[in-house]
Amino acid sequence: MRDVTAGSEAILELLPMVFADPGEARARAEHVLRSGPSPLHASVAHQVLGIWQRDFGDLRIALRHLRRARDLAARAESADREADVLATLGVALVHAGRTRQGLASFERGVARGSGHTRARVLYRRAYVWWVLGRHREALEDVRRALPVLRQVADDIWTARALTLRATVHLALGAVDRAVADFTAAERLWDTTGQEHDKADAVESRGLAAFRSGDIPAALRLLDEAEERYAKLGTPTYNLSIRRCEVLRAAGLAPEALAEADAAIAELDRIGGQSTRKAELLLAASWAARSAGDAHTAIARAAVAVRLFAAQRRTWWETHARLVLIEARVAAGRRSGRMVADAAAVAEKLASFGSPAAPEASLLAGRIALALGWTADAERHLAVAARSRYGGPPPARVTGWAAQALRARAAGSRRGVLEACRRGLDVLDDHRMTLGASELRAHATAQGAELAALAQEVSLAQGSPRRLLAWSERWRATVLSAPPTRPPDDPALLSGLTAYREIAARAEAARMEGRPVPALEREQRRLEREVRSRTRHMGGAAAGAGYRFDVDRLLDRLGDGRLVELVVVDGRVHVLLCGQGRVRRFAGGSLDQAVAEAGHVQAALRRLAHPGAEARLPLVEEAGRRLQDLLLAGAVPHLGAGPVVIVPPGALHQVPWALLPALRERVLSVSPSAGSWLRARETEPPPRGRPVLVRGPGLATGGAEVPELAGRYGTATVLEDDEARVPRVLAELDGAGLAHLAAHGTFRADSPLFSALRMADGPLIVHDFERLARSPYRIILSSCETARLASVGADELLGVVTALLPLGTAGVVASSAPVNDAAVVPLMLALHKGLDTGLSLAEALRDARAALPGDAVHQATGWAFAAFGAA
Repeated sequence: MRDVTAGSEAILELLPMVFADPGEARARAEHVLRSGPSPLHASVAHQVLGIWQRDFGDLRIALRHLRRARDLAARAESADREADVLATLGVALVHAGRTRQGLASFERGVARGSGHTRARVLYRRAYVWWVLGRHREALEDVRRALPVLRQVADDIWTARALTLRATVHLALGAVDRAVADFTAAERLWDTTGQEHDKADAVESRGLAAFRSGDIPAALRLLDEAEERYAKLGTPTYNLSIRRCEVLRAAGLAPEALAEADAAIAELDRIGGQSTRKAELLLAASWAARSAGDAHTAIARAAVAVRLFAAQRRTWWETHARLVLIEARVAAGRRSGRMVADAAAVAEKLASFGSPAAPEASLLAGRIALALGWTADAERHLAVAARSRYGGPPPARVTGWAAQALRARAAGSRRGVLEACRRGLDVLDDHRMTLGASELRAHATAQGAELAALAQEVSLAQGSPRRLLAWSERWRATVLSAPPTRPPDDPALLSGLTAYREIAARAEAARMEGRPVPALEREQRRLEREVRSRTRHMGGAAAGAGYRFDVDRLLDRLGDGRLVELVVVDGRVHVLLCGQGRVRRFAGGSLDQAVAEAGHVQAALRRLAHPGAEARLPLVEEAGRRLQDLLLAGAVPHLGAGPVVIVPPGALHQVPWALLPALRERVLSVSPSAGSWLRARETEPPPRGRPVLVRGPGLATGGAEVPELAGRYGTATVLEDDEARVPRVLAELDGAGLAHLAAHGTFRADSPLFSALRMADGPLIVHDFERLARSPYRIILSSCETARLASVGADELLGVVTALLPLGTAGVVASSAPVNDAAVVPLMLALHKGLDTGLSLAEALRDARAALPGDAVHQATGWAFAAFGAA
């Protein structure tokens, strides 16, 4: 700075240190103030403390330090020093919600500074313009600052200016320009020691990756940025805002909401920036709306609107108004005023160049359609539909959804189906870029409306074949290709090992009645680490998915039948496939069927224990009611051959063998007709060997395993200390038949952590996904291993769905807790059937029939099902 003497250079080094080593900078500044400094040096120290408190602490304390720094700079009669502090104070005032005072501080700073200092002031005012959502002003100030910063070779501030310009470009949807600026900034950061700025650059690249549609890369970069911030000990509120956006787009809205709410609570605790709080409230409202929690979304968005308005942040306020209107619509509100409000929001967003403008136009069109205002709806939907040919996948899907609604309003069924097809193609390609099965499953939620519109039109056209094709188009798509095999990532492997060890210790402590809060906290931390690592995986090329063929399905069925249950507007429709055709029968209410299935599951849990025999007739009666709701008029047409049931996600808890018409049949279950067809066409591995595994803690000790070992003379038997996860996985890879007798647990909150208990801890779904090829046939002699979580549009996550895309053609598993002693004769009879060449479904039918007739054994037989086609 021009007016600062050479003797001040050591003091001035504290300013860049705030973003290189924040803790050290704060400590040195406090030391300077204790040493009786000159006004000039004290001004710098107070400014450093003000920056630290502004970005990492209490904003009220920050303002006190910065006002003191401003007054001391004036006393030192250093114009450039005063200008620099005025800029820092201006940023803090804007973050405190005092926008008018902040901008006035910048006016004085620009007037007082000159040359290099004025360029730095202009950069910081550009940052404030970005915070306020005034992007054109931000770009103008960066344009004025950059040449000066480059001329004096100020690499740090040049890199900051480039990073800011890139961030503004992203807000305007100019991803290529943003990437170019981020790349140039990162080259400069590599020449400096500004560790906080480097972490910010990684975070910004994560945002750019997200805007480019690469969610795995975005999550990886944001996680890397968080690790860098953690080393510096600095908070990550802005990172939380960005991660919430990525998580929401990935279909992980509940996780995004939890992160936003936690950050808000922490910000309130320390008295942090009002601007950041408003942005976090907006992120929380978006997440709550996406999670289906309209009331929370309304509450968060309403507060965000008020804060943004008070802060004079029109760009942000308009986005908050969009989510507020969407949440109110989701809560069932409709009015002409809301059409006008949504249209006004759309117009304002378009004037800002916001990528969210089409979403607002689509919202206005939806409300108008609900009110019967077809002319208004057409006008707004036509505007939204323009986005279908360009931009990131969500924007294009928005456009195709608008086009589908336009076609439906115009009475063009063909137009609806074409728009749905094109929109789902966009999502198909996007989904296949995701490597983690969890992300693929959640991503399908974005296509739920398009799939439902296509089903509705197909039903109205009276074509069961077309209804089947469209139902398959967006069902169990996560199984259409294997997930990307996790890389040999040492961090992931060590995380899985550590998770297994901690989970085993926690389980042992619980069994001894000891408290385990510390172990549970560590287990949750390791779960987050494993989940994050797996989400970093990229997927295959676009268009790599599997396409369903109705004719091939009918040909492969032979004399069998496949029953696909389709839900349209809350009603079940039964699609019966067989004898070269597809027929439709009307079923009952989905809600009634789900409630009935819940009662049956509860009864099966009780019947797993002796003494509940009186409930058996009640369970059988519930089976008859379920049959009336779910099979209805299709029962007389099931034929004498095998039957495959393809239920929607909400009905995967139904014990299908309990239904009278299915009780004595060769019966299998599949997540989709397409996945059954792929299983049917899967060839067994050459030289596939049997593997028998016996886990710890079973009441019978896995009594069937020794007898099966004698029956399969060549089988690999793993028990006691040999039944450890690494050894078990090594033997399962490429096996022809695997039998695992182990305690099973299903995690509804995190289905990919559902597990089988081995000697060294849980064998989880993430472990199975590391197999090059899972066993051709696998029998899970465990509780609840067939339970699945329904996510996304109609996707299912759990142990069974993890195995099917990896080479397993058939699985036998239980959907409920079972009696260990009753499982043993069932398993022995099942293997006896396999010895004679029967399929899993045939052998399971015969094994049920061979069980004793008491309630415990009958309930055990009904709890198990055959999945797939082996």
